[in-house]
Amino acid sequence: MAITKVTSSVLSDSTITQEKLYPGFKGTSAISGTEINWDSSAVFTKTLGAATTFTYVNDEIGMVKDLVISGAYQITWPTGTKIIAGEYDTAASANFIQIVKTGAAEYFLSISKEAS
Repeated sequence: MAITKVTSSVLSDSTITQEKLYPGFKGTSAISGTEINWDSSAVFTKTLGAATTFTYVNDEIGMVKDLVISGAYQITWPTGTKIIAGEYDTAASANFIQIVKTGAAEYFLSISKEAS
C-alpha cells in the first residue's frame, strides 16, 4: 500500500536523530585543498599556507556553511560570491566566515573575528 501523506502514525516523535542527519548538516572537517564540498560537513576549517582560490561543489540554494580560516594570505572566492559584511583579517587567529547560497551561482558571504 502506498503512503500518500505523512501522519503521526508514520513519523513518530524523536525519529530524526543526530546520527540520521545528512552529513552536510553536521560535523566539522578540515579543507585539505581548495575545494569546499557542501555535502561533507556543516563547518569547515583551514589554515592557509599560500594565497588560495576556493571552489564550491555540491552546493544547493538555501544551504549555509560556516568556515573558520586563518593565515596571512589572500583568499579568492568563486564567481558569484558577494562579501556583504566584514573583511578577512590576515593577522587574526581565526576568521569566522558564513556563506549562504541564494541563487544559481549567487552566494552571500560575511566575515567576522573574535572581538578584542
